[in-house]
Amino acid sequence: MEIGISTFVETTPYENGEIISHAQRIQEVIEEIVLADELGLDVYGIGEHHREDFAASSPAIILAGAATRTKNIRLTSAVTVLSSIDPVRVFQDFASLDALSNGRAEIMVGRGSFTESFPLFGYSLEHYSELFEEKLELLLQIQKSEKVTWSGKHRAAINNLGIYPRPIQKPLPIWIGSGGNAQSAVRPALLGLPLVLAIIGGNPEHFKPVVELYRRAAMEAKQDLNKMKVATHSHGFVADTDEEALEKFYFSTHHVMSKLGRERGWLPYTRETYNMATSPDGALFVGSPKTVAEKIIKLKKNLNIDRFFMHTPVGTMYHKDVMKSIELLAKEVVPIVRNGI
Repeated sequence: MEIGISTFVETTPYENGEIISHAQRIQEVIEEIVLADELGLDVYGIGEHHREDFAASSPAIILAGAATRTKNIRLTSAVTVLSSIDPVRVFQDFASLDALSNGRAEIMVGRGSFTESFPLFGYSLEHYSELFEEKLELLLQIQKSEKVTWSGKHRAAINNLGIYPRPIQKPLPIWIGSGGNAQSAVRPALLGLPLVLAIIGGNPEHFKPVVELYRRAAMEAKQDLNKMKVATHSHGFVADTDEEALEKFYFSTHHVMSKLGRERGWLPYTRETYNMATSPDGALFVGSPKTVAEKIIKLKKNLNIDRFFMHTPVGTMYHKDVMKSIELLAKEVVPIVRNGI
């Protein structure tokens, strides 16, 4: 099983109220990717957002900044909001990243859980699902063929035009990100694409029927099951002890989840909520290396996943603490997981 990191490159306040610049946080992320590569983690993903408290509006650009400073780690979006961006440009950007990284680029596409990009780029939320389906169709055509002929409802037609540059990898990997509903699991299965599940709340075991549905649909569609990979993405943080990890991860997580809760009408995010989420059956992978490793092993056994993303940090945490968490994940968590599965 592959293990890696994902981030949204947040710029939320520290406990003292200080907010770092977007530039500083992006530079920190480059250092975090370099460290993850040096320590042998498998993959690093950056999610696209268009808000003041997120610095990664263009994941491919940030990943490109890390590409020539790394050697082995795979570099992916997590996710690219395909509904509000042009698939031609997405493919060109990640094919360029593939060249810079010598064949380590991936694209993870999704509808996005935030909607700021829709009015920003001139799209209506009325077409939320339609836009994703149409643009995914075009992206997959570009993945398969150098020259493309295509027409749709929300973008100008393409008539036998070449899309360049072409990537080193043939094909350039495309994953589908999902929040876990049945439709979003069946779609990638029918298309023969790997699936990434965002497990950020509740009991991760509850996602088992979704994984089973995905694999069953892929089998019925006669897909190559060796290519039908499943990854999960969960918030987490590793420190030397459970107590240290739980304390250091709380403030930024509480800030982010409380803000989202106010925007979306959720129940208040309390310490009790946090404690439940960090329990053995919760969705937060927070604790000592042993604690986090045991949760990943349990997740692997219950869902039979092929890749695990630890999303760290949630909100802005001190760079030294994030670097230490990456180090502990690579040096201590990964060996325990590999020996336990």
